[in-house]
Amino acid sequence: TVRNVMADLEEYGLLYSPHPSAGRIPTEAGLRLFVNGILEIGALSEEERGSIECQCAASGRSLPALLAEAGSVLSGLSACAGLVLEPRSEDLPLRHIEFVSLGPGRALVVMVREDGQVQNRVIPVPLGLPASALIVATNYLNARMVGRTVDEAREAIASEIELQQAEIDELTRKVVETGLATWSGDGGPSGQLIVRGQARLLEDVTAIGDLERIRALFEMLETREGMVRLLEATGKGDGVQIFIGSENALFNQAGWSLVVAPYQNSRERIIGAVGVIGPTRINYARIVPLVDYTAKVIGRLIG
Repeated sequence: TVRNVMADLEEYGLLYSPHPSAGRIPTEAGLRLFVNGILEIGALSEEERGSIECQCAASGRSLPALLAEAGSVLSGLSACAGLVLEPRSEDLPLRHIEFVSLGPGRALVVMVREDGQVQNRVIPVPLGLPASALIVATNYLNARMVGRTVDEAREAIASEIELQQAEIDELTRKVVETGLATWSGDGGPSGQLIVRGQARLLEDVTAIGDLERIRALFEMLETREGMVRLLEATGKGDGVQIFIGSENALFNQAGWSLVVAPYQNSRERIIGAVGVIGPTRINYARIVPLVDYTAKVIGRLIG
């Protein structure tokens, strides 16, 4: 009978009862079984696809504006909170680099990214270094770094140094070997986390316990650190990934699920991620293709 089947599922740890007079609801293990083996993914309508593409494209050429709009689109279509992890600055190709003397032993590196971001960094230089050396370093690095990410340029320059194909002055060696690739901006080594639609999480509160979980979740989103690490972890897998409740050590809030997908640049390199966070009972069949398609649109627009 249905009653016996429900009892068996509860014994296997796939269902549980919140209190004696309540019905049965899925445990995290039950949801995982459903997601991995039973879930049938739906397809987005043409209208939804068009809405995602139009709203993202309408944000203009600014990468931060595009990603912020993508988070808002995900929040609006999923009725949950939308999350977007911006690329690290090192993942964006350079448009220009220049050195400016700040006096004895110090120089300012000015880096202009492909999306128009301008970043500055003060570096030490050898005492007594002539101004002409800064010009030589600027010309040398612009010839090798423009259109490449820092990592790509570092590999190319390292190969030149090893093969001794060119005379590399003291400043250029120092910049390449001691930290040009380890940028440390205000946000640290990781990209910025954009959160849109947190108020959506309050629309379906049914008990005081839900409010407590939401309060804890908001605190975690404010610290951002755990969420950034979780979104970065998506780069280790293919396609959409689903994290349910406390099954993942990086996302240990019971009662919440995260559906997340990475997006790539024109070189097919994963540089960020988009996702949706909501209660574990979210409509996975609808949200999985929504997140997947949004990630692909962002990758295409960046490319």
